[in-house]
Amino acid sequence: MSKDFSRTLRVADQVQRELALLLQNEVMDPRIGMITLTGVEVTRDYAYAKVFYTTLGGDESTQLVEEGLTRAAGFLRSQLAGKIRLRIIPQLQFVYDESVEHGMKLSRLIDEAVGKT
Repeated sequence: MSKDFSRTLRVADQVQRELALLLQNEVMDPRIGMITLTGVEVTRDYAYAKVFYTTLGGDESTQLVEEGLTRAAGFLRSQLAGKIRLRIIPQLQFVYDESVEHGMKLSRLIDEAVGKT
């Protein structure tokens, strides 16, 4: 594992921790309710960060949360600048993580299949 790759992972972890705290304590947008950050991918040049999240609720709830996160992205980035020692603070792009929802569907299908035998 190269030194650059491990530093990128450490930066991504730090961005995720700081964003979770900021979303919990600083963002007052009612659209952003109970969300969980499931991961962050930072580009090697630290210019961009994909922030993966899940939320409780249906598709309409997910749309509202995404709008709220997109609206708060500039504020969150400026707050990150004061908390993370980087020359470049990444642009934040929020992406709904469907893997948790997909896993729940698979689990439900397995339970149904096992129950019918």
